[in-house]
Amino acid sequence: MLSQEEAEAQLSELDLLSSMFPNNDEFVVTDQVALAELRHYVENQTTDAPSSTIQFIVNMKLEDNANSKHCLSLHCSYPVHYPTVPPEIVVRSPSLIRSQQAQLNSDLSAYLHKGCSGDACLLTATEWVKDNALPYLNKDPLSSPELQKACLATPEKAVFTRLWIYSHHIYNKQKRKHILEWSKELELSGFSMPGKPGIVCVEGLQDLCEEFWSRIRKLTWKRILIRHREDISLPCGNLESSKEIQKLRKFPALEEKAFDVHGTRGNHMDLGQLYQFLNENGCSNVFPMYFGIEGK
Repeated sequence: MLSQEEAEAQLSELDLLSSMFPNNDEFVVTDQVALAELRHYVENQTTDAPSSTIQFIVNMKLEDNANSKHCLSLHCSYPVHYPTVPPEIVVRSPSLIRSQQAQLNSDLSAYLHKGCSGDACLLTATEWVKDNALPYLNKDPLSSPELQKACLATPEKAVFTRLWIYSHHIYNKQKRKHILEWSKELELSGFSMPGKPGIVCVEGLQDLCEEFWSRIRKLTWKRILIRHREDISLPCGNLESSKEIQKLRKFPALEEKAFDVHGTRGNHMDLGQLYQFLNENGCSNVFPMYFGIEGK
């Protein structure tokens, strides 16, 4: 059971992270209910420990020596007895191929287990990533196995695709979990906006986007369809194609986005904030395709 001391340390660190990363897209608690339970447990000194563990995402941007910018997402989770035990952190980035990402996360895990037991250490962990991630990013990727397969099978048809998917609603936790896990498995970037309506954008190699769509559409939905798609031909050299894919991506590794949740059931998003998010990522043109009006 989570002790009061551990709960206070968790809540204190979350408040600190919120102040250190004030922008909405820099620090995102993915389960607001779990946060509310933790805060209630601490502030009211109750005996009812939180039923869920805290999970959140820290997004950062790094610039390498060639002035190329890389987006990294730190997917963080507090084990029940954190900080008595180390936190769980997984770094994801569309700039990393699978082998680079695995090595970075392995080294980060070793760092956490060596120096992060007993004290809150998320800030030092984020600093470690900032200080150590560039060498992994700067290694010349030979392209992922998926990219090699796509080029070898149909070299004249290597295509980068971005799918804009519309659903009447996305509430179900299992479906939301599938969206996150399948996008990670298929090395797709993008975002998912649960609620009513539900929006999912995935981008990556065409064959992998099509595989994602094939899996998603087989789930039970009231209504789901591809509202818009973008297809861009790729050069089919290993390094050339890999670099071109990173240039074409408009989003980091896929994650859920929430925009000022409101409504009697807490299931509607602020469309103005959604438009701003799309505009910041160069995708404002898709807003009227979803809603039939120009955003502002």
